[in-house]
Order: sequence, then structure tokens, then C-alpha cells
Amino acid sequence: MSHIAENLEVVRGRVAEAAKRRGHHVDLLVVSKTWPSEIVREAVEAGQVLFGENRLQEGEEKIPNLPDDLEWHFIGGLQRNKIRRVLPLFPVIHSISSMKLARFTNRVAGELGLVPKIYLEVNIGAEESKHGFSPEELRAGLEEVLELTNLDWQGLMCIPPRSETPEAARVWFAKVRELQSELESTSGRKLPGLSMGMSGDFEVAIEEGSTIVRVGSAIFGPRIQQP
Repeated sequence: MSHIAENLEVVRGRVAEAAKRRGHHVDLLVVSKTWPSEIVREAVEAGQVLFGENRLQEGEEKIPNLPDDLEWHFIGGLQRNKIRRVLPLFPVIHSISSMKLARFTNRVAGELGLVPKIYLEVNIGAEESKHGFSPEELRAGLEEVLELTNLDWQGLMCIPPRSETPEAARVWFAKVRELQSELESTSGRKLPGLSMGMSGDFEVAIEEGSTIVRVGSAIFGPRIQQP
């Protein structure tokens, strides 16, 4: 067994234990950004199906070299001028971060005859360095968001402020879960998905309600630096 397969088995076990504590199913999204196809293939051979990329160009180079039955999620910042190329490759997008971007993605999806699964990115810590809706913007704009019928709304995504310990991130994950419940209550619509948690804090995120965690370095090791 390769070290990647071994790491994947360990992470799956940790995800399963945290999900058991929470009492619901959690998907593991393996973040393969910066890793070449031959390395990613080791995770595929170990049975992994869900993968996440954050750069379009890297996805365009990598996806054709891997099996067709994988499900690719786009998790990076999404630029309007790349949406037309992103949608055919990535049926799931975790980073719709503004109403303007949501409207444009809806229009392009309609033109392409696609209905991508979408997570709304929430800037829960109000950090200037990060994209995303503020909670106030989501409360005000949710009705319009839900009228964009070419998009299959899954729920919310967040990258919380950097914390010294996983436990310190708990408060941010809880705030996103509370926002999710509030939006469901006011809209009468289900937004069941919470894309929260990465290699350093995914167990805490699951305990606070995450339904899909984005894990890379805990499986592949330290990330390859990109130019």
C-alpha cells in the first residue's frame, strides 16, 4: 500500500468517527491541487472518487488524464471570464461568492444546458483578504439567489479565520451552521450542505455540522509550491 493510500485510509477513519459523533453522513473531498495526475491516481486506485481543484488551468491539464467516473469540485476563487470553461469540467462549485457572480454563472449554465451544484461562499469572519457573502448579504439576497433556477443550491461553504488550534475554529463553523438554519427557516427551502473543514480542523467542522470536508495535505503531504 502506498503512503497516499495509507494516509487516505487514516483520514477516512477520522472522518467516519467524527461523523458518527455528529450522527450524519459526511463526504470526503480530496484536494488534489498542485499534485500531478500520477500522484492523484494513487488516491483513485485506493477508491477515492471526489476530488477538488482550485485552478482551472490545472484542472484542464489533469482531468483528461484520469478516469471519467471521478467527480470534480471547483473550490478556488471563481472568475467570471473562466466560468464558461469551468462548468463543463466541474459539476460542483464551492465558491460562488457574490450576487453578481451567481447571476452570471446562472446565465452561462443556462446557455450550456448545465445545472451545476453550488455552494455559497460565506466570509464568516468578515476578512478583507477573503471573498464571500457576508451573512447580511445572504439574508438580503437569498430570495433572488433561489430564483436562479439553472443552479442547484447545495448549501454554504466557508474558510474560517486562521486559528492556532482546531478547537479555536469551532465558533466559526457553528456560526455558519446557525446561518444555514436561519436561511432555511426564513426561505422555506432546504440548503442541506455545509462545505467546511480542511486538513487541520475537519473533525471539529464535522462535529459542528459539516457535510463535506476538503482535505489535501493530510493525504498527499505538504503542498507542492506553485510558481
